[in-house]
Amino acid sequence: MKKIIPILILALLLPSCAPAGRPEARLTVVCTTYPIYLFAAFVTEGVEGVAVERLDTGSTSCLHDYTLSMADMKKLERADVIAVNGAGLEEFLEDALAASDAVVIDCSEGVELLENLSHDHNEDDHDHDGHDHGHWDPHYWMDPENARIMVSNLRNYLVLTDPDYAAAYEKNAYRSDIALRVYQEEIMGDVWEKYSPQLGEPPVLITFHDGFQYFAKALGIELLASIEEEAGSEASAREIVEITELVKEYNIPVIFTEVNGSDATARAIARETGCRVAQLSMLMDGPEPKASDLELGRLCNYFNYGNNVVTVVDSFAGRRVVPQG
Repeated sequence: MKKIIPILILALLLPSCAPAGRPEARLTVVCTTYPIYLFAAFVTEGVEGVAVERLDTGSTSCLHDYTLSMADMKKLERADVIAVNGAGLEEFLEDALAASDAVVIDCSEGVELLENLSHDHNEDDHDHDGHDHGHWDPHYWMDPENARIMVSNLRNYLVLTDPDYAAAYEKNAYRSDIALRVYQEEIMGDVWEKYSPQLGEPPVLITFHDGFQYFAKALGIELLASIEEEAGSEASAREIVEITELVKEYNIPVIFTEVNGSDATARAIARETGCRVAQLSMLMDGPEPKASDLELGRLCNYFNYGNNVVTVVDSFAGRRVVPQG
């Protein structure tokens, strides 16, 4: 991959990657997910007296099953602003939001949401409680274009909430938007558009997490099937047969699990069909952003998105695709 663009991104974003927490904050912003936390850190960088914190939601692969910890509740109690993903993702937060006086930023405003394609789990097929993930797919941050909308929403609400520092929020959001655009062009151009033709027929995805629909749409490829599967809630016999038949029908060489999710069923299907199993990340967790960390794949960790693109190319090619130039 060309080195000039990562250097440009570093120049744009390194000042934005300092630790967000600050003592004696006059304005505390609490974020419900890791991507929102990173973008909020970008937008508030250098603004006097602003602290950005996040809930511990990165510890689970499915927020529909998340329960607020005592530490989370204390953060919410002191929050002046609560930045949420929206689109039905934070059902666990309904009571806390109802009791809070904080300004709520819904980062999904203006996003073109896709309908949820997840298989419905019911008691006939499973021995666990059903999952109702709502009408809309809330995993929209998996498309970099939507990440730019998230940054815009954070900027807009912070400007209204803290108008004395509006110019700083505007400047930071502008720089973050440029960096996201540059990175998106690099990943979609230098990696995907350049190397996906080596795969022959356009790849189709089968994932064992329902959160990759926006990712597939961003790449312009089909998400053939997705199953929400977690430890203790494996797919039904009917679903296993369906996926096995699809792998054989489309001659699919690889199926994908989520980094923190269960892979038991995927491994069983791999044994039956001979396909491989690879992992994609939902970008739900990562290290604290550090200005001293110069590796692009670690830079504020949203940029690990590129690892997903490379994983798809490499997995369908059946070998390591090494960018040239």
